[in-house]
Amino acid sequence: MATREGTPALVSEVSGIEETRNVKYQRGLSYGAPFRWLGYGWRDLWTDPMPSLLYGAAVFIGSLVFIVYMIDTGRDYFLFPALAGFMIVGPLVAAGLYLKSRNIEKGERVTLYSMIAVKPRAGAQVFFTGMLLTMLMLVWMRAAVIVYALFFGVRPFPGLDHVTEMLFTTPTGWAMLVVGSVVGALFAAFAFAVSVFSIPMLLDRQVDALTAMGVSMAIVWNNLNPMLIWGAIVLVLFLVSVATGLVGLIIIFPWLGHATWHAYKEMR
Repeated sequence: MATREGTPALVSEVSGIEETRNVKYQRGLSYGAPFRWLGYGWRDLWTDPMPSLLYGAAVFIGSLVFIVYMIDTGRDYFLFPALAGFMIVGPLVAAGLYLKSRNIEKGERVTLYSMIAVKPRAGAQVFFTGMLLTMLMLVWMRAAVIVYALFFGVRPFPGLDHVTEMLFTTPTGWAMLVVGSVVGALFAAFAFAVSVFSIPMLLDRQVDALTAMGVSMAIVWNNLNPMLIWGAIVLVLFLVSVATGLVGLIIIFPWLGHATWHAYKEMR
């Protein structure tokens, strides 16, 4: 009896190991691939658009509430690194959008509830990946505070009304911007490499988190030029969202989420 009850779990474990070993990916994609992904993502966004737009609206409202909370509690000095950190955890937040694109490929309809309550094939491994990405974002926010302290000492943060003058009209401010940008770029590059394909892979396959992140890094490294273009596109569209007071997230976030799924599928 014990053997028969344990067999399904054993079969599932062996299947997971085989699927992990068989993870393969494309190399040397063309420079035009990122724009092709954007086209596919735009198509998915407007295929039964309401769930995607509501998903984007939820991300916008959540971001707005977070920003208001930070300002009201006097933590506005975390605001800029937190906005940058959003790009680190963004692929995790977009998991429901990957599900919609996958269902469109299968000819299946998806609801907003199923997008929110998405069940990855990798199970709890996706939460482990999410925990690592969240920790990375928190480390980056703390690093940003340390960079500020290295240049301005224990001087209190002047607030959002005066931060532009402090940063752009003094040599110390310019130096901090340069150093902070370099440090932030290193965090962003690492987070981008380990997360851009690992979250879609955990949704689609029964693999462990470390394997998914390792494969994601390998994909980025072996397709470096198109991935640099893709990273630049994501950054530009994120800056457009910030310039619109984050309202642009309602469309841009689901657009990028759907496009990321197609990037993952093309890499397989």
